[in-house]
Amino acid sequence: MKWITRRSLLAAAPAAMALAAWRARAAKQYDPGASDTEIKIGNIMPYSGPASAYGVIGKTEARFFAMINEEGGINGRKITFLSYDDGYSPPKTVEQARRLVESDQVLLIFSSLGTPTNTAIHKYMNQKKVPQLFVLTGATKWADSKHFPWTIGWQANYQSEARIYGTYILQHHSGGKVGVLYQNDDYGKDYVKGLEDGLGDKAKSMIVAEAPYETADTTVDSQIVALKASGADIIVDIATPKFAAQAIRKIAELGWQPVHILNVPGASVGATLKPAGLENAKGILSAGSFKDPTDPRWQDDAGFRQWTAFIGQVLSGGRQD
Repeated sequence: MKWITRRSLLAAAPAAMALAAWRARAAKQYDPGASDTEIKIGNIMPYSGPASAYGVIGKTEARFFAMINEEGGINGRKITFLSYDDGYSPPKTVEQARRLVESDQVLLIFSSLGTPTNTAIHKYMNQKKVPQLFVLTGATKWADSKHFPWTIGWQANYQSEARIYGTYILQHHSGGKVGVLYQNDDYGKDYVKGLEDGLGDKAKSMIVAEAPYETADTTVDSQIVALKASGADIIVDIATPKFAAQAIRKIAELGWQPVHILNVPGASVGATLKPAGLENAKGILSAGSFKDPTDPRWQDDAGFRQWTAFIGQVLSGGRQD
C-alpha cells in the first residue's frame, strides 16, 4: 500500500488548485456579447425611410426585453438590446451590422427587418459566425442552412403565401386577368415566383401585366395607371405599407374596381389601410397567421388581453429601454 504523506499533499496542492482554476475559467468561457451578468443582442430596423412603418416592431421588441429584465432577466442575466436605424437602405444595414458585431460585440443580431437589407449582411454574418437570428422577412433564401448555417428565418414563406393567392384566383376568378405590383428585389420577386407557381399552366395567359417599383420611388401612381390600362381586373399588390397605401388610394381615385389581393407585409390596418382611407380598402383580400387585433372574436381571449396590456405600454410611449 502506498501512503500519501502530508508533504506529498502540500506538493500536489498548487497543481490541483491551478487545475481547478483552469476548469473554472473554461466553464466561464463565453462568446462576445455574453457574460455571467449580461446578454447583448443587436437589432437593425427601418426607423426612417420608405419602410419606417415597421419601426414600431423594434420599439415593441425593446419594450419586451425591458419587461424580461424587470422580471429578473434570463437566469440572472440582463439583456442589453441595441437597435439601430438603417433607413431600409442595404449599405446602411452593412454599416450598422459591422457596428454591432465589431464595435458593440453583440452575441447575435435578432429580428432585423427587410429582405434587401438582410441580404446585404447575409454572407458577412455567416463569415463572422454571429447568429442572424429570426430574420424578419419571408424570403426563401433564409432556409439555406447548408451554405448559411448562422442564419435562421422566422416569417411564413413568401412563395408559399403567393401560391395560396394563385390557387384562390384559379378557384374563384379563373377567367380573370391579373396585374402584379411588386417591389423590384428578392422580396417582390419571391412573391411573383409563388404566384406563378400557384397559377401553374395558366400563369402566362392570366398575368397580363407586371409593374415593378423601386424603394427609392416617390409613388407607385404610374404603375397603378399602367396596370389599369392593361385591362387587368385582378391586382396582386406586393408592397410595403407606404406603397400599398398609395396603390389603394390611386385605385380608388381612378374609379378602378379590380379584385384586390394585398400581401401580408402590406396588410396592416394602422400602417396601410387607415392612411389609404378605410373606405377605399373595402373588399381587399389578404392572408394572416396570427390573431388579428382588429377581429372582435379575440376580445375575450386571455392571450389577446395580455398582449393588449403590453402593447398599450409601447404605443403610449411607455418605457422602451
